[in-house]
Amino acid sequence: MANRLINESSPYLQQHAHNPVDWYAWGKEAFDRAARENKPVLLSIGYSTCHWCHVMEKESFENEDTARLMNKEFVNIKVDREERPDLDHIYMEAAQAMTGRGGWPLTVFLTPEGVPFYAGTYFPPQDTMGMTGFPKVLITVAGSYHNQHARISEASESIVSYLNQAAGKQALTESLEADLLKQAYLQLGESFDREHGGFGQEPKFPQPMVLEFLLRYFIRSQEPQALEMVEKTLLEIARGGIHDQIGGGFHRYSTDARWLVPHFEKMLYDNALLSRIFLHAFQVTGKAIYSQVARKTLEYVLREMTGAEGGFFSAQDADSEGEEGKYYVWTDRQIDRVLGSKEGEIIRKYYGVTQDGNYEGNNILYIHADPKDLAGEYNLKLPELETLITDARSRLLSEREKRVHPGRDDKVLVVWNCLTVAAFAEAGQVLGENRYIKAAETCASLLLDKLWKDRNLLRVYNKGLGRVPAFLEDYASLGEGLLTLYEVTLQPRWFEEALGVASVMVEKFWDTSGGCFYDTANDAESLFYRPRNTFDNASPSGLSQASSLLLRLGNCTGNQGWKEIAIASLGQVAHLAARYPQGFGNWLCAMDFHLSSPVEITVIGNVTDARTRDLLRAVHKSFLPGKIVRGWDPEEGPPSPMLAAFLEGKTMVDGAPAAYVCRQYACLPPTTVPSELLRQITPCLILDYGGKIAPNDETPWCRP
Repeated sequence: MANRLINESSPYLQQHAHNPVDWYAWGKEAFDRAARENKPVLLSIGYSTCHWCHVMEKESFENEDTARLMNKEFVNIKVDREERPDLDHIYMEAAQAMTGRGGWPLTVFLTPEGVPFYAGTYFPPQDTMGMTGFPKVLITVAGSYHNQHARISEASESIVSYLNQAAGKQALTESLEADLLKQAYLQLGESFDREHGGFGQEPKFPQPMVLEFLLRYFIRSQEPQALEMVEKTLLEIARGGIHDQIGGGFHRYSTDARWLVPHFEKMLYDNALLSRIFLHAFQVTGKAIYSQVARKTLEYVLREMTGAEGGFFSAQDADSEGEEGKYYVWTDRQIDRVLGSKEGEIIRKYYGVTQDGNYEGNNILYIHADPKDLAGEYNLKLPELETLITDARSRLLSEREKRVHPGRDDKVLVVWNCLTVAAFAEAGQVLGENRYIKAAETCASLLLDKLWKDRNLLRVYNKGLGRVPAFLEDYASLGEGLLTLYEVTLQPRWFEEALGVASVMVEKFWDTSGGCFYDTANDAESLFYRPRNTFDNASPSGLSQASSLLLRLGNCTGNQGWKEIAIASLGQVAHLAARYPQGFGNWLCAMDFHLSSPVEITVIGNVTDARTRDLLRAVHKSFLPGKIVRGWDPEEGPPSPMLAAFLEGKTMVDGAPAAYVCRQYACLPPTTVPSELLRQITPCLILDYGGKIAPNDETPWCRP
């Protein structure tokens, strides 16, 4: 028999709709019942591709005896953390404050007022290895709630006081200086794994935002080690098992230091952020390996993570048929069965496939052999081997498609979709793939048409409906995605929509009295404290994205108020970011933008004109993280009022589309020639053909 969650559209809640637990979704009904019956609330938070969430469901939530105990003693609430990051944030902070640790599934016990008094994560079905079994926890917590009410009240008041104090603490706005970026760079150097790439010990996360900062720092400082850290990490993860060698895309993280054994779930935001850093590495170095990985990742998203309406799905599960990674691993015999023994032998050597395997008797594919050495061993020319590998990968993918696929979370989240919009838009221009730009435009149109109504944004689109009021990260990422799409296409719609989103974002989330952004809107549901998540975690924080958006738009339009808000936000985290850069990657990128002297590029011409498109391709060929791109088609009437002052006097040249490059209040003569435009904007620091850093004396700004 189904419970109440059968009426929910969240795939995660739907997964629990047939549990014998009397689940509620988050809402007034559940808390009213808890107050009426004087019962504590059991709040369980997770997400659809969470491995241990699945384990706890099977062990406890599907167990009739455990469910009977839960239903008798508690009012039980299930929450999808991806739909309600505000609830996940405040209750995760409470759990970490009470226990010193966190994770998912998150299990929190609340008073009928929603205040936590006891918390944990995964609980086993019985006592094991020092962990208390879940039924015993339920009995103990229920007994304490009813028999030790004063103690429960004291614990609740204490945690509320602690969290409010922590949320209310605002760092003094510090001066923003380039030395802070150097400190962050040096800190990253100390934790860098020089053998395998990445930072720290296992489990290891790729941390694309940190790599973005290092790439920017390389452009800024001419420090070769900054680029070396980026390249070492990208090459190692591209070769490793964390990279789906057959289907493209990246798994969540590596359980070991050398990127071999992943946690197999795939998240949309990881693939959006990683495709973009690989794209940027290609722009800086010109090495084909980086563009190839970016393409494979985006092709994976188009093939497996894109809905009929153009929205991008959230995640794919780690498990299939009840086993983690089963969909992705191979035996030597399976390889030979598909490819034949002769070709199979070559591919097995290339991907490190052995009879014993490297993962529970199976093989996680990784690039084991150097292609040049392998080609020599089999008397093949390198292009012949590369063709053989490409063909084998296609055939293995076709065979893998016959397997039971991992579960897929098909909800469309604004924040992750907009990270993906930006990745597709930029890649489309850099790689000359117009269909990538079309994919970005289709998704952006879907989000605006379905979720952006009357200056209000919804967070989730699923099964034809929009739900859940959006959070700061949704507004900020939508603004950034639209602005990136405008810079790539020069279509005025995207620019005007970005301005509207940014304006509402400031109205709803900026607290003028406190001088800070909050994650929830000023008209959102009232919780026991207003969350404000500063750190960049697996995806950029709403605060850092908001600051980045306002800096970009402020510089583009001259809106000083927006720039001041962003600078104040940066000042509040500046020294923390310098000391703990792994938690502030996107903040550091925004800080680098603020401390740079932006190159302002204006393209005048009709975007349907091939000559205009050629100029745009030149604009995006180089990695210019501090660029500001504006455009206007004189045939379409007056430009946006927000851009009019910057476009004054800029016209086509002798009837041809033209580009104007300005920096530090000085402009170069306009050009109609893409190669000349590229010369004008190429960074002062370049790599020569030997891969060595060299000054660029061709760029006008770089001449002595």
